[in-house]
Amino acid sequence: MILFFALCFVGVAIAGASAFVIFWPLTLIHVRDRHGGSAADFGAGAFASPAALRWLLGGGYRSIPDRSLSGLATPARIALLTVIVSLLLAGLLWLVAEVA
Repeated sequence: MILFFALCFVGVAIAGASAFVIFWPLTLIHVRDRHGGSAADFGAGAFASPAALRWLLGGGYRSIPDRSLSGLATPARIALLTVIVSLLLAGLLWLVAEVA
């Protein structure tokens, strides 16, 4: 039963990854088109850039007074947090299943 719940968390992580793949590129395009200074901070290949992901997880988009940016970045942030937490919980449940 524990491994079933671990597999469920993997499914939740896949759903979060799907949402992330939708919202994060839209956020990056919005930043590039409307906020040139912020886009220059990320550099090329910002999709997987540690600096860009740190900016997203830290909520750096909140310092920019643009409701459209916040509307795109907030779901991307929630999706990324969902992926991270779900995979951590799946790994933890897998370890519990190995010990028990």
